[in-house]
Amino acid sequence: MRDIFKKLNVKADWWGLRHINQTQTSLSVRDEKLDGINTGYDNGVMAEVLVNGQFSFVATNDLSFDSIQRAFDQATEQALKNEKWNLYNFSMEQRPKAVGTYSSQVKTQFDKSSIYEIADNLVNATKFMTVSGDAQLMSRSARTIVSDTETLFLSSNGSDYHQKLTQCTLDLGMAASLNGDNQTRSNGGQVGQFGLDYFNKDSLKQQSIEISRELNEILNAENCPSDTRDLMITPDQMYLQVHESIGHPLELDRILGDERNYAGWSFLNKEDFGTLQYGSELLNVTFDPTITSELASYDFDDTGAKAEKKYLIKGGKLVAGIGSLESQARLGVDGVSCARMQSWNRPPIDRMANINVETGTSTMADMISATEKGILMKANRSWSIDDYRDKFQFGCEYGQLIENGKLTKVVKNPNYRGQCTPFWTNLKMLGDESTMEVSGSFYCGKGEPNQVIRVGHAVPTALFSNIEVFGGGK
Repeated sequence: MRDIFKKLNVKADWWGLRHINQTQTSLSVRDEKLDGINTGYDNGVMAEVLVNGQFSFVATNDLSFDSIQRAFDQATEQALKNEKWNLYNFSMEQRPKAVGTYSSQVKTQFDKSSIYEIADNLVNATKFMTVSGDAQLMSRSARTIVSDTETLFLSSNGSDYHQKLTQCTLDLGMAASLNGDNQTRSNGGQVGQFGLDYFNKDSLKQQSIEISRELNEILNAENCPSDTRDLMITPDQMYLQVHESIGHPLELDRILGDERNYAGWSFLNKEDFGTLQYGSELLNVTFDPTITSELASYDFDDTGAKAEKKYLIKGGKLVAGIGSLESQARLGVDGVSCARMQSWNRPPIDRMANINVETGTSTMADMISATEKGILMKANRSWSIDDYRDKFQFGCEYGQLIENGKLTKVVKNPNYRGQCTPFWTNLKMLGDESTMEVSGSFYCGKGEPNQVIRVGHAVPTALFSNIEVFGGGK
């Protein structure tokens, strides 16, 4: 590919080539039986040019010199035609030089036989998913995706950046029914850049036993009360709360209106940066693609911007957005290295990477003992948020009341609702390192044409005051 790049004849102010080669294997187990193993391959090139202030993209999965040259010719022609509709005159400042290599730091590498070892361990895990009494076991499942993505980025201003990412999911879940009431319990979905060691048989067994125990508890539990009380949410729910009510509202392309047709707007405005108190002084949120085990870690984004840790919210105040060099220039707001693309046939757009909440100083015991009337909620079951990413509602799998500083009875169908800045302003206590977990999403959708991208979140347990909670179902 480097040889092809040297031979290209491109009449543009700047040009770049991204070669992306991906292998993805998915594995599904249901009720102690292997549903199937599916492997997909994706391989292609994105040709990108900057002509008279306009970026243009053309992709091809024909990796011959003639096809790639033709893609650059078409991209140049397209940029010239688009000039009459330009929104902003970009420059090479939006495409800095990127040189280096990055590779997932995996302890135990996958090989050709790894998937069969994983399959055996997942089948074994479902054997330990059980229910007791009169409850009916409806399903037991274990799923994983192992994705290997290799990217080479070359540009006319000297970029030569090579990246190899190994990204995985691990989902364990079960469903059961008692007296016509159906309930589910899962491990919350685990994601990250990890290797074969993560699928340890003993670890999977313990997770299955734990979710079985909690599923039996909620099957025999009362419905969640409907009132206002303190809310403690664990990382398997906290990550989605951060994703939906901090991550998406802070995306600069939403604020610019680029996503309004599909993914929606944001309740934020340009003037809010540097002035808006987004949450309590305990709230410190960072963009940090440097945590090696987290799902969206890298050295450079897909435009060549250097990936560095940066505060988005500091002491509760909004200080920077999730926006690429292009969006930063258009909006005049500070952003981060977050231009990312799903594959070779999609242009980079503003995306979350690792959006993390910095830890506080409280242990779980501290937060529980400080709560007179509250509820603990674990693992997301449902969510809803408006087009401006402001008002939201979440349902969780597992709830437990906190009364007079102690965890008491388990409740089922726990839900809560709120609005972004009032909710985060009510952040009362924040967990320390002992409560922190690395999580995220494999399936964050955005863009036209659609791009489903992988996002990481490292978050602690958190306690919020005066939140509206309610039950649902039977």
